[in-house]
Amino acid sequence: MNVYVVYFRERWGRCLFFMGWLLLPDKAGGQVDTLRTVTVSDVCLEGNYRTREYIVFRELALQRGDTIPLHQLAGLLEIDRRKVVNTNLFISVEAQPEFSEDSATVQINLLLKERWYFLGVPVFQLADRNFNEWWYDRNRDFRRITYGGYLSYGNVTGRGDRLRALVELGFIPKYELSYSIPYIDRKMRLGLIGGVSYSTNKSLPFQTWNDKLDFLNSEAITRRRFYTFLAGTYRSRFYGYHSLDLRWNSATVADTVLRLNPRYLSEGNTQQFFQLTYSYSYDKRDIGQYPLRGHLFTIQASKRGLLPGDDVNQGYLYGVFKQYVPLSEKWYFNTTLRLRTAFPAKHPYVNMVGLGYRLDLVRGYELYVIDGQHYGLSQNELKYKLFDIKKTFQWLPRQFGTIPLAVYINSFGDLGYIRNPYPEWSNSKLSNRLLAGTGVGLDLVTFYNMVYRLNYTFNSEGEQRLFFVVAREF
Repeated sequence: MNVYVVYFRERWGRCLFFMGWLLLPDKAGGQVDTLRTVTVSDVCLEGNYRTREYIVFRELALQRGDTIPLHQLAGLLEIDRRKVVNTNLFISVEAQPEFSEDSATVQINLLLKERWYFLGVPVFQLADRNFNEWWYDRNRDFRRITYGGYLSYGNVTGRGDRLRALVELGFIPKYELSYSIPYIDRKMRLGLIGGVSYSTNKSLPFQTWNDKLDFLNSEAITRRRFYTFLAGTYRSRFYGYHSLDLRWNSATVADTVLRLNPRYLSEGNTQQFFQLTYSYSYDKRDIGQYPLRGHLFTIQASKRGLLPGDDVNQGYLYGVFKQYVPLSEKWYFNTTLRLRTAFPAKHPYVNMVGLGYRLDLVRGYELYVIDGQHYGLSQNELKYKLFDIKKTFQWLPRQFGTIPLAVYINSFGDLGYIRNPYPEWSNSKLSNRLLAGTGVGLDLVTFYNMVYRLNYTFNSEGEQRLFFVVAREF
């Protein structure tokens, strides 16, 4: 007898998690019977109290009436389950097959546990690029704190739409409002996103010097920024995403900023322009929160300055490729390649983007900002899973009652190079040469896409430090 679909009960949960259980007679000397087929009689959802059924069915390749080889059923169900998880609408998704007596047909039952969609949380965060810059370079100055409130109302109408509002006060006051809906057409391919943002600064980085940000501190407002945008999205099938983003940007700075750095803007103390950005992403990772297998490819092309009267005339191309490879049940490897090029060579400082922002950095150089027009970055990681558990607490609300927790030990090595034709503008010592960083770390992954990272790093300058990162990943 062959067992090739597994059906088991989770250790700490009441719900049954499928992979399924089926016993079949041996065929051809123990070979799997690849000619046996099964027909999907129905697909049933349970637990989608708010979410419309068609939002879930949009993610499923298996549909009512499909006939498939029986030995492929478990794998196809797992792929569909992961796609539903990656909608970020559910805490957990389980797939259970229910076979007829003769095993000729199967009913697929999806057991869904919805998230808590209405989140109103206080904002208390650092205004610097990351925790490490604040800790090491800003003397842990608590005046550099922003505080306020963040409201996220997901799945507002049950169609996967989201309303976001942000009010931040303190070091950098900011106000934002946005709304997104993934599908507005019957074929469920077209979506819309729109929003506005307004922020002011009293303290701001006016230049980069020695590959560090120099800040202007003032009691008066030194910069005001506003932008509004409207983006259309197109998703043809499951994994490919297109978007076209049109936005209008406006920034005004005080004369003091221009005296300190005449290249901060192109000319005058105001910069206004339209920007058009096209993005394409092919995302075939298992779990967007913390992927362990699959790949992601993203390319972005953007033009700043669409009209003759715009104050900026720039463009850039940006590409990312990520590959995740499971080596065994416990060991995993992933690699990331990032490339960016911008033109023309001379940019106003406020529009300069180099290494050191967000995830575009060589680990070990978290405290540095390296200006330049073109860069390449390779990030590589080997990790070992210590444990991955999921606990259910019946006394908590169902949206918070299931708490996943996974911990990984990792080692990493990064290489980066950034081309800067004007290093004298920032007295840069790190541009125009190869940068290398390595280290070991600990990753803690929990629910609502929260990832906590603790890394101990070494870089080419002979520096070694402990860095802490909190991220909410998708």
